[in-house]
Amino acid sequence: MNMEQFAQDGQDIKIIEKLITKVQDMLTPGEKIDYIAVQKKPAVTILPDSITISNKRIFMCEFTKLGLATDFEIFGWQDIKDIAFKEEIFGSKVTVIPFTGENLSIDYIPKVQARKLYQYIKAALENYKKTELAAEKEKIVIAPSSPREVVVEKVESNLPTPAPVASPTPVITPPSPAVQPTASAPGTAPAAPAPAPVAPIAEEEDDEITLKLKKLKTLFDKQLITQDEYEQKKREVLSSL
Repeated sequence: MNMEQFAQDGQDIKIIEKLITKVQDMLTPGEKIDYIAVQKKPAVTILPDSITISNKRIFMCEFTKLGLATDFEIFGWQDIKDIAFKEEIFGSKVTVIPFTGENLSIDYIPKVQARKLYQYIKAALENYKKTELAAEKEKIVIAPSSPREVVVEKVESNLPTPAPVASPTPVITPPSPAVQPTASAPGTAPAAPAPAPVAPIAEEEDDEITLKLKKLKTLFDKQLITQDEYEQKKREVLSSL
């Protein structure tokens, strides 16, 4: 592996060699290192902290006990919620935000390295989300919808089945023979035609004087006029004849 490709942004090549030696033993098949950011404090630091990025994970390394021990915090991309960094006077503070547990930070990362670290992690998280979404879509199986089955339940009755009713035989009434005119015997006169019906005589309508007399009688019967008034009016009507 070319060590110089990880020392293009001012990383200490000796620290890079030590980190790669340790990280290589933890890589899984198909995993490779993409970037390494190394802490650079204002004072001289023999074994600085570092952040190593692979295509599958992030390794946060801290040398302890004068380099005799190394503490690693390792996260898969599925465990990381986000990445943040803050530029300060002496470098930047990079913070890894996991879904569970406390945030982990390493300060004094050179600004150029912190910016590239941020870009690598953001791109890796985005790629992981796309891969996860694609995998979820492949798991979705749309079952074919079966046509709804309608079951018609036949209800059997205990009642006896009625016998079919025979339709009545139609009664055909023979047509009445037409009345033929009776032929007259020879030498006899034909029968006289029946007389035409006589229209009822309409009753003669009452004349005006009769109507007046009836009206006076009705008023008298209802005691609306006295007998004297009735006799007087009656004489007046009759006098007009």
